[in-house]
Parts: sequence; structure tokens; C-alpha cells
Amino acid sequence: MKTKKSVGIVLASLLAASMMLSACGNTDKTSNSTNNAQSTASTKPNEGGIDTSKPVTLKMILLGPKPADYDLVFGEINKVLKQKVNATLETEFLDWSDWKQKYPLKFAANEDFDLVFTANWASYADQANKGGFLELTDASLSKYAPLTWKAMDKVKWDQARVKSKVYMVPYNIANEYKEKLVIYREDLREKYNLPPITDAASYAKFTDAIVKNEKGTTPFGPTLGSMHALDTPLLVQKNNWKMIDGTPFAFSIGDATGKVFNVYDTPEFKELLTYYKNLADNGAWMRDVLTYKGSQSEDFKSGKIASYSHTLSSGVSSVSAVKSVHPDWKVGIADIAPDSKKTTAISTQNGMAIHATSKSPERSLMVLDLLQNDKQLHDLMMYGIDGTHYTAVGSDQFTKSDKFGSFNTFTNWSFQSPLNRIETTYPQVAKDIENKWKSQVTHFKLETFVFDNSKVVNEVSNVSNVMTRYGLPLEYGLVKETDKGLADLQSQLKAAGVEKVQAEVQNQINTFLAENK
Repeated sequence: MKTKKSVGIVLASLLAASMMLSACGNTDKTSNSTNNAQSTASTKPNEGGIDTSKPVTLKMILLGPKPADYDLVFGEINKVLKQKVNATLETEFLDWSDWKQKYPLKFAANEDFDLVFTANWASYADQANKGGFLELTDASLSKYAPLTWKAMDKVKWDQARVKSKVYMVPYNIANEYKEKLVIYREDLREKYNLPPITDAASYAKFTDAIVKNEKGTTPFGPTLGSMHALDTPLLVQKNNWKMIDGTPFAFSIGDATGKVFNVYDTPEFKELLTYYKNLADNGAWMRDVLTYKGSQSEDFKSGKIASYSHTLSSGVSSVSAVKSVHPDWKVGIADIAPDSKKTTAISTQNGMAIHATSKSPERSLMVLDLLQNDKQLHDLMMYGIDGTHYTAVGSDQFTKSDKFGSFNTFTNWSFQSPLNRIETTYPQVAKDIENKWKSQVTHFKLETFVFDNSKVVNEVSNVSNVMTRYGLPLEYGLVKETDKGLADLQSQLKAAGVEKVQAEVQNQINTFLAENK
């Protein structure tokens, strides 16, 4: 591992030194800059002080099954890369069924490869700390990836830092919202002349109307996790909290000190239990809700449920799916915490890194720069071949063909950029929500914090079991006396070691804040 770190340091130094020999490129983020970006990227060998006269073959590792049309599409990609930077890509795909086992082994064995997909959920920080990735300095990025360097907001680079250093080129889309909403039957809301769904109270009126008038349709279909499916909008988002995944702990995103608290101990949670109990008693969800194994989207499309809670992207999918089989139905997407601050996926949600031992780090950066910012290459990587896998509509829209799935089976997400196209069927209601949310987006010190539970793994498991066994029945209104049920939940959590877990979370947050002042 020391050898990999040393090589990474040497390569980073070489990249930084080479920066002193030439000026960096620039581009604008406006749509008019696309052509400029393409012409800037289309440098011939030796232009701009970068020698690309020697052909290189870059080995790339991506996640997901190998596309059926890989040879067809990557053949076209390689033609363009060969002409622009004298490089060719050879790609290995790690299937979803075994990537978790194979991915770390490639670094441990120090296999020969240049480019690799990485993410906060796919060992980014771990491999960066172990020396598996090449550090990407400001100098190297501005020289070899000038388009990306210019187009990427500073906050995205900062989010990609591990102990103050950048090891990936993140994906670059404006906002990927993580907020949960309510996806519901708008035609039924209109049918019964109900008020717009904007909060908990108006949503309760909707569920009541479905129970009374739509026999055979359950008002709400759950997502079974360790907490109620509506907790995210009605508890977390409404109060501007941030949950620690896999635990009952949260902190306020406006609290610079990052004080951790147990949401089950808050008055907000206790108040919400009364609301849930009323919904349950009125039949908002099925009595066997805790054993529900249906698919929300499929049950919604078939009319078995009239609403569910999920992300905006799921709502968009439901609009399209329902329209195809029930053209007379309308689908609504409601934000029931409309005044809350909005958070987005951090830039490390998807990205590409350069292996610390890559023999062609400069050319690797140049290729990543083109795949994000060259219109021709970006369209090929993201959508396939125009006329085969999709049909381009103007410069920023597209329609899928029946062969779209023959190529889009892998993690091309890391190449997303302002050049992304949107489907022509993208619903106006989603656009309206996104336009409103833009002004509500907030960033905060702890948005990149990830809890490492290795020191309290047993306690975390025990706490999770208590949340499922005692918390879920309570939240879904299946416990007759909510006050007693809450007391039992809190007692069981204490016995499971919740205080030890909370102390460990707080300690890690304090350390994170101290290291990221």
C-alpha cells in the first residue's frame, strides 16, 4: 500500500509540475458554449503544450452488466477519442451481483487499470485513504480537464475532498434532490373536490375520501424500512433535520455544532404519532401493513393504492407509467413540507477516479473531460446511438427507443453534466417543483459526513432490530396506547445500547467538524 501511495504522490507532482508549462483552457456554462467546448476539446496532438502523439489504450472499470450493444456504441466512442486525444477505451464491467466482492480485490491486487467508477456508496473514501486513487490537484485538473474545471462548481469539488484532497471527477448535474414527496391520484382529488395536498392535514383529507369512496383502493402504500415511510417529509424534512442512516439519530442542518439527538425523544415525533394513529384508525393503510410485500409503483399503476411516498424521480416514472395504461388518470406530485430547506445528493454520489498506478494519468483526465463536456461523446456515453437507442429532439431532449436498454445498463451516471438531455415526456409538475426548490437548496458542513459504525456494530444492529420490532408498529398505529408504546420503544432502545451509539456518532461528528473547519 505504501508503494501505491508513493506512486500516487509522484504522479500528482508530475501533473502539477507540467501545469507550469502551459496555460489552462476555459469555457462557459451557457448553451452557446457547447460548440466552443467541442472545438476546444478537439485539439490536435501537441496543441496547447500537451503531447498526445503517442497512442494510448486506457483500461476502465464500470459497475453493472456489460451492455449488449457495447461494441457498437464504444466503437463510435473510440473513433472520436482517437481523433481528439489519441486514446482508446477498453472497459471491464463488474456485474451488480458481485461488484462488492470484486471491486476491492482489484485494488488489493494492484491490477493494471486507469479509470474506475467510484462513489460515496462504492468505497470512495476508503480507497482514497488507502492510496488506491491518484490525487487530482487544482493544477492537474485545470490543465488536463479544463472544461470540467471551469464547469464544476467549487462546492462540488469541496464535497469530493477526502482529508482536504480530491481523488475523483464528480458527476456534474445541477441538483439531484433526495427529498421525499407524496405521489398520488390527482384525478381522484379532483373528483371529490378536495383541497390541494400541501401538508399533513390536506393529505389526511385525501386518504379519508379514498377510504369512503374508492372501495378496493387503499389510500397509502408503504415502503418498509426501519421507520414510517412518511417520516422523511413529515418529520425530517419539515424540521430541517438530517438523519444518520441506520439509526434513530439526527441533527439540525442549521446547527453548526452538529449536536446529535434521538428523534424518538422529540416532541415533534410524539405529535406525529397522534397523526399516524388517526390515519391508521381511519383505514389509510392496510391492517397487515408490516408484512406488505407489494411494489408501490406497480400497485399504484394498477389502482391498488392511491398514493405513496418517494423521490421526485419515482414520481416522474409513475406519471409516464400510468399515462401509458390509464390515459384518463392524472398523477399528482405533492411536497407536504413545502417550506423546508432542500438538500441534494452530494457530488460524490457518482464519479470517476484515476488508479494511483495508472501509466497514463494525463490522458485519463483528458478523456474524462471530453466524456462530460463534449456533446458528441456525452450523447454517445449517456444515451447510445441516435436513431438506434434514442432519438434526439433538439439539443437537450430525447425519446427512448425500444433498444434503449440494450446499452444503458451500467454506471454511466458519473458522466452526467449540463449537457444531459431530458425526456420529452418529463411532466410539467416535476419541472414546477424543481424550479421552486432551486431557491430552497442549502449546503451545510456535515452534508458529506458518513458514520462509521465499526466500533459499535453490535449495538447498531440491536438498535435497528428494536426500531423494527417496537418502532414500526407504533408508527403505523398498531399499538393501542401510543404513550405506553413510546415508553416501551425508548426503554428497549436503551437496553440495546442506543446511548453508546449516540456517543460514538457525536464523537465522529466532532472530529469531522474539527478536521473540516
